[in-house]
Amino acid sequence: MGWRAAARALLVATLGVTGVLPPAPPAAAAPPRPAGPTARAAIPDTCPDGGAGCVDDTIARLREQFATLGRSCDHHATFALAYLRTTQGFKWGRDQDGYFADNAWVNREGALFAEYYHRAYDDWAAGRRSAVPAAWLAALDAARSRRLSGAGDLMLGMNAHINRDLPYVLERVGLTAPDGSSRKPDHDKVNEILAAVMDPLLAELLARLDQDGFDTGIPTSTVLGVIVGWREQAWRNAVRLANARTPFARAFVEFDIESSALAIATGLATLTGYVPPFTGPGPRAAYCAEHNGAAPPVAYPFGVPPAY
Repeated sequence: MGWRAAARALLVATLGVTGVLPPAPPAAAAPPRPAGPTARAAIPDTCPDGGAGCVDDTIARLREQFATLGRSCDHHATFALAYLRTTQGFKWGRDQDGYFADNAWVNREGALFAEYYHRAYDDWAAGRRSAVPAAWLAALDAARSRRLSGAGDLMLGMNAHINRDLPYVLERVGLTAPDGSSRKPDHDKVNEILAAVMDPLLAELLARLDQDGFDTGIPTSTVLGVIVGWREQAWRNAVRLANARTPFARAFVEFDIESSALAIATGLATLTGYVPPFTGPGPRAAYCAEHNGAAPPVAYPFGVPPAY
């Protein structure tokens, strides 16, 4: 078995271990409480009323960020593009009649979730490293150093955002409705949107940013299973946060969230890094310089968006 095939096999095994969980019953959680210090409660709730325009504002901000990163072929562009397209997919799903039970709740969740990402990125870019969660430091530093493939940059960003950020966001927006019912069905509906955008997104990443870096040999269904598993764990961790009754209990849950996300980032970085002199970022840079402005090659459920 060659080194590339061995790396693929290891990556599949690692993703299987970290990403797959047995189904969990709907969780009953305590009423939401203010986020703890590790959750960085200073991050503003940018959509407290859950208005429909919040999603448009989030998309506009993500589009502006990707335009800057994509045109410069910055390695951060892979996650930025994926986040933009999945948010556009979220809007498409939300606007289908009856898709979510509570549009205001998912609008607020989506806007707050994006704010956690932007805060981490902005703090990192400004050199405020102590304010950046460890999983985000791993992802953002790796992209700046240009030492990972496109798949690595994407997965490290998704790991930081889902495994690290999402539990805190879910706790803040509340896991139960006013009538006491669980919000989990709406949380799980997002998995259907992710499934719908996965193939067009991979095609666009390959066509515009990195022709070789997403050629992992791993089926998209496997990657989707990993992401769904991470989202399931994020919900469970949000329940743990909400049910933590003492500062010590909460600190233990927060430590588990932070350390687990960092451990996954470390493992993924090891498995998706370039291996000089066999591989490196040069071909990716040349390809992106020529193709980053191309139109997406495959339609998304919401249509074919403009390149920028």
